[in-house]
Amino acid sequence: MPDSLAGIVAAFRDQRVLAIGDLMLDEFIWGKVSRISPEAPVPVVNVTGESYYPGGAANVARNLREFTAKTAVIGMVGADPNGCRLLELLRGCDIDTRGVQQDAGMRTTVKTRIIARNQQVVRVDREQRVELSPEQAGRVAEQVERAARQVDAIVVADYGKGFLNQALADHICRVAAAERRVLAVDPHPHTSLVWPGATVIKPNRTEAFLAAGLPAADAAILPLEDRALLEAGERLRQRWDCGLVLITLGENGMLLLEAGREPFHTPTRAKEVFDVSGAGDTAISVLALALAAGATPRQAAELANSASGVAVGKLGTATVSQEELATAAGNR
Repeated sequence: MPDSLAGIVAAFRDQRVLAIGDLMLDEFIWGKVSRISPEAPVPVVNVTGESYYPGGAANVARNLREFTAKTAVIGMVGADPNGCRLLELLRGCDIDTRGVQQDAGMRTTVKTRIIARNQQVVRVDREQRVELSPEQAGRVAEQVERAARQVDAIVVADYGKGFLNQALADHICRVAAAERRVLAVDPHPHTSLVWPGATVIKPNRTEAFLAAGLPAADAAILPLEDRALLEAGERLRQRWDCGLVLITLGENGMLLLEAGREPFHTPTRAKEVFDVSGAGDTAISVLALALAAGATPRQAAELANSASGVAVGKLGTATVSQEELATAAGNR
């Protein structure tokens, strides 16, 4: 097992990883604002460029690919131009897309962000909830079984668009347990899915309270003294029978709950925050890679926190390179 954070990051390249979940296309429209519209009190954005990136679980795969060439993804897209563009972007990153199904009757989810003066002006979502047909669900189940035999870690990103349901969640958990794979889950607060036996669950504070079935409470100044949050996290850990719960707290860092150990808080590593788009995808990716590479839960939490701190300092759906993470970890 690597004995330093830098050594753990170096071991990422040897890990084989799989991302599963809702696949999306992130569109960024860049522009300048010089006046307010005479039609309404809103800025007029003069467009200077457009960018496209994998989003949702596809962005998780893109983050994983920054650290290891052995990255695959399972999900579904439409046969529309946006779905084809997303597949092209993933393949352009050398991500294995054999587990991605195209559905001619589906519209690919697109999140469009308009950015001016380094700030997001508005986000426009075009989405359609997906319900897998029995045939599609059967193919996904087979793909999960086949891929799980060939990877070290599985990362699930639930964005609540319908690709993941309880039957598939149960199947993923069973397969991961049978193959003894790291299973890291980024849950969605409104799907009510449970992930029995997962290695680690990574909700944010709001998601933790919702998933635990507890009313939201004001945050304490010190996370380790936040009794309501600690109760929510522990209830989640026991309810889902998972070893670890890592709760992201924005500017307050992250809180790790581990069976048989005292809670652990790692403060934020962000120096400047420009854009939080995709920071959670970065965190769950690094968390899974670190655990697969032999890191302790606390080391994995530290690395996930450091990676998130780098990601929020970039504009757009950004990823973090191995060199950037190694530098951030080395500065601790």
